[in-house]
Amino acid sequence: METVPTQVSVQVIIPARNEEDCIARCLQSLTEQQGIGFHITVVDDGSTDNTRATASSFRDVRVISAGEPPLGVTGKCNALIVGSEGATAPWLLFTDADTFHYPGSLAIAVQEAEERGVDLLSYSPEQDVHSLAERVLMPVVFAELVRQYPPERVNNPDGPIAAANGQYILVRRKAYEALGGHRAVDAKLLEDVELAKLFKSTHHRIWFRYGAGLVRTRMYRSFRAMWEGWTKNLVLLFDEPIFLAARRAEDFLLIGAGLAGALGMVIDAQRLVGWIAVAVGLFWYGVFLNRVRRAHFSWPANLLSFLGLPLFVSLLLRSWLHSRVRGAVTWKGRRYSNSDAKALAGSSAAKESKLQS
Repeated sequence: METVPTQVSVQVIIPARNEEDCIARCLQSLTEQQGIGFHITVVDDGSTDNTRATASSFRDVRVISAGEPPLGVTGKCNALIVGSEGATAPWLLFTDADTFHYPGSLAIAVQEAEERGVDLLSYSPEQDVHSLAERVLMPVVFAELVRQYPPERVNNPDGPIAAANGQYILVRRKAYEALGGHRAVDAKLLEDVELAKLFKSTHHRIWFRYGAGLVRTRMYRSFRAMWEGWTKNLVLLFDEPIFLAARRAEDFLLIGAGLAGALGMVIDAQRLVGWIAVAVGLFWYGVFLNRVRRAHFSWPANLLSFLGLPLFVSLLLRSWLHSRVRGAVTWKGRRYSNSDAKALAGSSAAKESKLQS
């Protein structure tokens, strides 16, 4: 697996739960990395498909079992905790089974982290979108993420905003262990952002950027998975989901006014009203495109993505309803409730107090 150098610099840890459709591509791209020493551990998180068998077919990949997570601990955090136990490499890379790693990207990431003097480096992967629903929704979501977590503010050590993408998080092991690692955020569904907050709040430098040419992913391979995944995450990612839903519904209505105005001119020749509606719609569409282009999707996807606004609004409201009203969300066959998280409130507070002391 490793060529030159032979010293192990990175322990790659991949949590995997029912990832038979993508894990082979991920592992193939990682085992072919060059220019740095590394080991790969796949943590099988109770998979019921061929995930474990596929991972085990790679000769130089270590496959272990996560075991059932304790009460109040998310499945992914439990797998990451188990995978990082006993690691001795200077760097740990936490990456997902649905990622593809470009040749040489691992060595580049470690070099960038060392040159920048950071303890946590995270890349937001290039996004593969295949279905129509992915093409119209994903640019809208990621445009909002760029607006909520602008990299220049995330990377400012004096600013309060912190962010990371759990599909690619490289951490300095000693800093990670000193802060308690994923045990310190083990009740959090949005463990990547919470880990970044933990690093930044304790004056450990973080760096977050778009990972063009380094890592790519297709986050969701079905509409159901996309619907469930964003239901879990959106209310946690955005401070005021109801207000944001209202704003984006307004965007869709104003853009739609242009289409309605053009149609009205064709049907009943209401020229003045039609031209006003078209002008409003085109202006708002331009504002929308200026925002969505920052999400790094193709222009065809950007141009169509206004059709994803109603879907985004629906998901924001559904995420808020499940998390804040019903008090529970479901992800990969596991149900996470607010009562489970509260069961660990005392221990979490003790961890935070210990870190700050």
